[in-house]
Amino acid sequence: MKLSHLSRCITLGALATVGTVTLPFLANAEEQALRIEPLNWWAGMQHSQLQLMVHGEDIAKAKVSIKADGVTLKGVETTENPNYLFVNLDTQGAKAQSFELTFEQPGQAQFSVTYDLLKRDKGSAARQGFSNKDVIYLITPDRFANGDPANDNQADMIEQADRSNPGGRHGGDIQGIINSLDYLADLGVTQLWINPLTENNQAEYSYHGYSVTDHYRIDPRFGSNDDYRQLAIEAKQKGIGIIADVVVNHIGSNHWWMDDLPSQDWVNRPDGFLKKQASTQDAPAIDFTTHRRTTLQDPYAVAKDKRDFSQGWFVESMPDLNQEQPLLANYLIQNSIWWVEYAQLSGIREDTYSYADKDFLVDWTRAIMTEYPKFNIVGEEWTGNPITVSYWQKGKVNSDGYQSELPSLMDFPLYETLIKALSEEEGWSEGMMRLYEFLANDVVYADPTQLVLFEGNHDTNRLYSLLGDNLALTKMALAYVLTSNRIPQIFYGSEILMQSPTKDRNDGITRSDFPGGWQGDAISVFDNKGLSDDQQSMLSFTRTLLNFRKQADFIHSGGLRHYVPQDGVYVQMRCAKQDCNDKARLMVIYNKLEKTVELPLSRYRDLLGDVRTAQDVISGETVTLDKTLQIEGQGVTLLAIEDAK
Repeated sequence: MKLSHLSRCITLGALATVGTVTLPFLANAEEQALRIEPLNWWAGMQHSQLQLMVHGEDIAKAKVSIKADGVTLKGVETTENPNYLFVNLDTQGAKAQSFELTFEQPGQAQFSVTYDLLKRDKGSAARQGFSNKDVIYLITPDRFANGDPANDNQADMIEQADRSNPGGRHGGDIQGIINSLDYLADLGVTQLWINPLTENNQAEYSYHGYSVTDHYRIDPRFGSNDDYRQLAIEAKQKGIGIIADVVVNHIGSNHWWMDDLPSQDWVNRPDGFLKKQASTQDAPAIDFTTHRRTTLQDPYAVAKDKRDFSQGWFVESMPDLNQEQPLLANYLIQNSIWWVEYAQLSGIREDTYSYADKDFLVDWTRAIMTEYPKFNIVGEEWTGNPITVSYWQKGKVNSDGYQSELPSLMDFPLYETLIKALSEEEGWSEGMMRLYEFLANDVVYADPTQLVLFEGNHDTNRLYSLLGDNLALTKMALAYVLTSNRIPQIFYGSEILMQSPTKDRNDGITRSDFPGGWQGDAISVFDNKGLSDDQQSMLSFTRTLLNFRKQADFIHSGGLRHYVPQDGVYVQMRCAKQDCNDKARLMVIYNKLEKTVELPLSRYRDLLGDVRTAQDVISGETVTLDKTLQIEGQGVTLLAIEDAK
């Protein structure tokens, strides 16, 4: 018997799930499901030592052989679970082809499965990852735009759409993002970071995507694997890359693994969950993470405290994976590489980075960056302490000898300082002075310019609300993010002042639907309908600054200098050269005060040089740089200096 297993769902007899074939096999020759992952691979990969996870009833008893040109069977591995078989293949030097994997067991009919080694897209290995040239736009896909209402509810998905429920699914999808690409390109966005799109078949609160239940399937309520790839293709045509949100720390409690764990050590501390699922009355409590991330780099921390952080579960619905399990580690590495190659990604944002095994993280990151040397990965390490963040960046010399391979991290410390500085009254060490002094912490980083700075994300309350619904302060914050010596990221809806409560977590409301993303919305950003004057002003400000930034090489790779704030006024300069010997190309003036300020320019002549005019980036007007510069009240002024001398 010969079965075909391509990179999509292949069925024989009854309908199977993605990545599964159905065949008469083993017990009483009844139909059994056989799952093989990865779904396919590619010829010419650096990661040429391929390990296939094969799942089927008593599959571990089968003898495996292959019929292929240049592909070598290196052996198989098993665990204590007879339903899993791990097949090791060497594809180095092999050409693109379809080849046969044959499974045979005494007393049973042998069968063959066709596996595809595909041809890589030209230039795949040399793909350019996101960089300082980019502006990243974060989308929560369920809440951005509903391009295909027909996929809102699926027969094989537990949770149904309910737009009235802040914590429920609302129907946004990949087609909605595709339909919005013209808007995003016009806005000036060059990268889309999209919250996880893989299947999350959970009973509730599944819209956010961080509880994956199938690593190789796009959630059908978002679309299909093909839709995801098509998004990347169409986005690239408009100068926009796609950054995938990847989770290697945990899975969803309804992941198919949890019904039949590949090994007893596949998940950290599973006893409480498994016994509860079996309705065992004396089920132990689930061990949750302590979230004490500093234990991993604390020279005085005890081993138990480190384990309680890294091996604990986030919540009951998120089993914690054990990346020390070598078969699982390899599975996760291959899965990430598969999506980069398949979906033509330009980056990865790795969720809850430090929660996974720290040695595995080195292997995972190195494998991806070896496959794609110009790629980029940003990790989430949510802390306000720059020392804690710096530990995880490649190139940092750590006292314990740990050497990370991670290029970038989310700059939570500077984000939190920015919000605090703009929210509090000015003082000796408060307000803009706090922001000025905090940049001195850049000395702890291997490369602070590779950090991703943001004005908000799906886990933070909305910027406009945090700043007291103050339009001027909101523009100041956005300007700071976009003109800093960082990689900037903005959250969908910040460009039109989307709001949220400000006390505690308000995820469902913070991730509200983008106006105009649903047919019949009274307010539509896409159609420029129903926006208030302040929203129009913020949208215009954002679009103008993003598109200016596209052409501003001195922001992408130049130097930054700043002056000690005086009376609530903070000035930063951006230069083409790192040492700023070429003089300033952009002068950014932050005025925290509500009154008009006369700014004496003599203080800034060391970087302004002899220039006497500049162009206001937002208004386009010519500004005279004489003895003083009048700043009209609270806000930000951005002056482009074309002929600096």
